[in-house]
Amino acid sequence: MQLIGMLDSPYVRRVAISLAVLGLPFEHRSVSVFSQYDEFAKINPVVKAPTFIADDGTVLIDSSLILDHLDHQVAPASRLLPEESGARLQALNMIGFALAATEKAMQAVYERNLRPQQWQYEPWVERVQKQMHAAYGHLETRLAGHDGWLFGERLMQADITVAVAWRFTQFMLPGAVDADRYPALAAFSERAEALPAFIGAPLE
Repeated sequence: MQLIGMLDSPYVRRVAISLAVLGLPFEHRSVSVFSQYDEFAKINPVVKAPTFIADDGTVLIDSSLILDHLDHQVAPASRLLPEESGARLQALNMIGFALAATEKAMQAVYERNLRPQQWQYEPWVERVQKQMHAAYGHLETRLAGHDGWLFGERLMQADITVAVAWRFTQFMLPGAVDADRYPALAAFSERAEALPAFIGAPLE
């Protein structure tokens, strides 16, 4: 199995961490969709990270689809989404809001860092930031009172995705989301980032 993409992408990073947690061996190829566009296009003409190549050569794109495939490469007891329908629904709720926060943070990064200043549209930036804070507000409420992981004693996909989203936002948009406003999220992310699976997939 091969995972292609840079770990500064939260989508690549959540897959890399999940692979480590699942104990699935893989090769990580740090190919940039920006500086190595042509090289990436030879692997996947859509040039989308993450790109995942299964052992049989099948190419998967989109982190959630990749993670769904990976969850079915292990025994049910080891999967990163709960099997019980109620817990699974709640996990999907958390993952969805974390991915929404990630998407809005990514849009803010593109607007501020890639678009020339004279073409930046402040009402759009304000809207994206409002949506990002709404997502983090929901996650903060859900995390309040949790000293451990969200769905039992072991790390699962909701934990990974929430922690990765928060770290990406703090790293790429310093000062945009005040950690004092979201103490449960900040503490949760700090616990996750201390784990070997997170340390082994550093945000580059």
